[in-house]
Amino acid sequence: MGVFIMNRRELIQNISLLLGGSIVGGSLFTSTGCKSSDKQVNAMFTESQVAYLNEIADTILPETSSPGAKAAKVGNFMALMVMDCYEEKDQKIFMAGLEKLDDLSQQKYSHSFVTITSGQRTELLTALDKEQKSFQDKKEKDAPSHYFRMMKELTLLGYFNSKEGATQALRYLAVPGKFDGSYPYKKGDKAWAT
Repeated sequence: MGVFIMNRRELIQNISLLLGGSIVGGSLFTSTGCKSSDKQVNAMFTESQVAYLNEIADTILPETSSPGAKAAKVGNFMALMVMDCYEEKDQKIFMAGLEKLDDLSQQKYSHSFVTITSGQRTELLTALDKEQKSFQDKKEKDAPSHYFRMMKELTLLGYFNSKEGATQALRYLAVPGKFDGSYPYKKGDKAWAT
């Protein structure tokens, strides 16, 4: 699958580090929380853009032994989070990023992102992931994040908070037992969602 698409176990091991850091809109989650609007998702995103977000997310987290991001409807989650939780400047970066990603697909493959092959999608997103990492390393502290970082963060956040991600990609126990700090772990075990 390429360097960009990591296996689920590696991803789960790194999820707390990735999401525990500086996530776009993160201050909103901790200080004031997201303000849910009475607007529908289509106030900012069209149905085709939400479908496009699902394809991006599914390229990042494809179906394996557990459902992929598209099955978890991560595109809807991403659209709601951008609309309800992102500041206007970050919303503009995200929306412009959707256009840039499709423009890159057109330039490189002469087709829109949603019509290229899964291998081409992976190749394109792998290059964008390298670009965003370099951008993040060089940017000033208060400068906005790269649009692909926003997409990737929302994909991970949406997936592992979805029913599919929490119950099928992670181990899930609806009513966990007592805390056991030395619970045995076997290499390859899924992380706990609860």
